[in-house]
Amino acid sequence: MKILQAIIRNYLETGEPVGSRTISKYTDLNLSSATIRNEMSDLEEMGLIKQPHTSAGRIPTDAGYRIYVDHMMDDSRREVEEMKNLLVDKEERLENLLQQVAKLLADGTQYASMISAPTVQGNKIKFIQLSQVDPENILAVIVLEKNLVRNSLIPVKEELTQEALLMLNMLLNTSLNGVPVEQINLGLIAAIKKKAGVYEELVGDVIDAAAEAIKPDDDLKIYTSGATNIFRYPELADHQKAREILLEIEEKGALGSIVQERLAGEETGIQVYIGTESQQESMKDLSVVTTTYDLGDGMKGTVGIIGPKRMDYDKVVGILKDIAHNLDDLYKT
Repeated sequence: MKILQAIIRNYLETGEPVGSRTISKYTDLNLSSATIRNEMSDLEEMGLIKQPHTSAGRIPTDAGYRIYVDHMMDDSRREVEEMKNLLVDKEERLENLLQQVAKLLADGTQYASMISAPTVQGNKIKFIQLSQVDPENILAVIVLEKNLVRNSLIPVKEELTQEALLMLNMLLNTSLNGVPVEQINLGLIAAIKKKAGVYEELVGDVIDAAAEAIKPDDDLKIYTSGATNIFRYPELADHQKAREILLEIEEKGALGSIVQERLAGEETGIQVYIGTESQQESMKDLSVVTTTYDLGDGMKGTVGIIGPKRMDYDKVVGILKDIAHNLDDLYKT
């Protein structure tokens, strides 16, 4: 199978018949040219490769392409499914951890707390797999560098052959593997479309889907705890004022704005917003102390404490520093 794969990949790249010496240079089999020639003879007898003329190398047959494509797609589907399962496990574990951290902060400070789920910053494309779902649709499975999986259904005007899908998969992965979103520019897109020939429109749709997949998730998750601790402080216990504050913490609109501001900036240390400094009218009677945590691989989030302006800043800052420093270890255990 490795020799067949090497023949097909080399033929797709060069368009020239492939000889045994070429295969011996480009595989990790560590076999002699004579041994590879024997294996190529077996592949020819099986009808998977053929010799276009005497003394030439081999090229793949339709049956060889079929085995290669099926094997490649099976491997990709298996890897994608494993990544999806791993991602679900990680998400469930992370959600429980963040909820526990929010409660721990609220109990330890007697203020309200919040923590945002991490968003991936600066993600890149790991690989793209196109497969025909039905005659009118192509499924693009986009796997990002941190093993995040995005699916996009793309309509097509006519059903594609397996050879066309193979060519497009190789073109897209060769061109986009490891590319960050900021480098997917008009020049790169034009170059890929030119190589795609009659499939330039489809390639444009796939690139659009890939660029959308790399963007940070707009559905920001924020976990809160201890909102009723606000009632402990007379200056915030006024019925109407407390109701507005509780509603704001519950709906998380202002908190979301603060989190987005923190993640967009380069500053990762402690940030204190006192009253109107947060530029959120609903938070004008409160102080919010935040810091950024980093789980590695570009996964960052914000953790913070919400309380009265007369909060114990020394205590809050110390607790936040400890949590941000230890969250990565907690996540991996």
